[in-house]
Amino acid sequence: MKKLYLVVPCYNEEQVLPFSSKILKEKMEQLMADDRISKDSRILFVNDGSTDATLSILDTLHQTEDLFSYISLSKNRGHQNALLAGLMYAREHCDIVISLDADLQDDINAIDEMIEKNAQGCEIVLGVRDKRETDTLFKRMTAETFYHFQHFLGIDTVYNHADYRLMSTKALASLSEFQEVNLYLRGIIPLLGYKTDVVYYARNKREYGESKYPLRKMLSFALDGITSFTVRPIRFILLLGFLIFGVAIFALIYSLIQNWHHNVVPGWTSLFFSIWAIGGIQMIAIGLIGEYIGKIYSETKHRPKYIVEIIKDK
Repeated sequence: MKKLYLVVPCYNEEQVLPFSSKILKEKMEQLMADDRISKDSRILFVNDGSTDATLSILDTLHQTEDLFSYISLSKNRGHQNALLAGLMYAREHCDIVISLDADLQDDINAIDEMIEKNAQGCEIVLGVRDKRETDTLFKRMTAETFYHFQHFLGIDTVYNHADYRLMSTKALASLSEFQEVNLYLRGIIPLLGYKTDVVYYARNKREYGESKYPLRKMLSFALDGITSFTVRPIRFILLLGFLIFGVAIFALIYSLIQNWHHNVVPGWTSLFFSIWAIGGIQMIAIGLIGEYIGKIYSETKHRPKYIVEIIKDK
């Protein structure tokens, strides 16, 4: 039986933890009783610099039950960094890790199928929402637009997948080689290339507390997701520059014809052309500079050039 760590990032979750810790404990004890996981398995909470009673609650849980463990970050570093901290700690102490949010909107019954798919050889199992009925109309529309926009830009992500997933320690070891400062794990995980499957589930309504992702944070997260994985927006600027310059050439021809027939005010032709031409040249220059900056930007991330999956020696 494999040793499982549930990694649960927490930021100001004092209202949620008494409820979620009870539910997670019951789930882990059921899995242990059914011999699905090792009895040394743990629930690892990651306190992301909370300013409420979250840390105190985690400490009480740890002292009361051996099943509960936690690590605490020195300050708030954001959900993705807190999640990564928990994953990197857990990989040294277990065989498989499942990450999920403290609000338990992600259906924990999907854990059983994740473990089953891992037993069948999957190194990564993604939890994917089969519908978004619990979201507001605004959130549903913006989320769907964002996913489609990512695919348009060539970013490899799984539609309706957040950070509810199972990863083996083998996959986590490869994840540790990625050195991004601005983390977007939903985009990094598909780059690992290991055998992956999905588990579909219905997302529950949030019972306690409030969402830690207001519009400002969602926009920032979306921007990280785009700028960390593609330079296509810069190329669009370059193409737009060529387009505007092309329009300037046609405008020059048109204005010369009009000038030939004395249908324009003196000086209009040169002014009209110069505005369009200079604008197009500037955007071409910005796009070319951006191309080089984009290459430098990608290099400074120090992503691995390849990942060795199998080694056979002697």
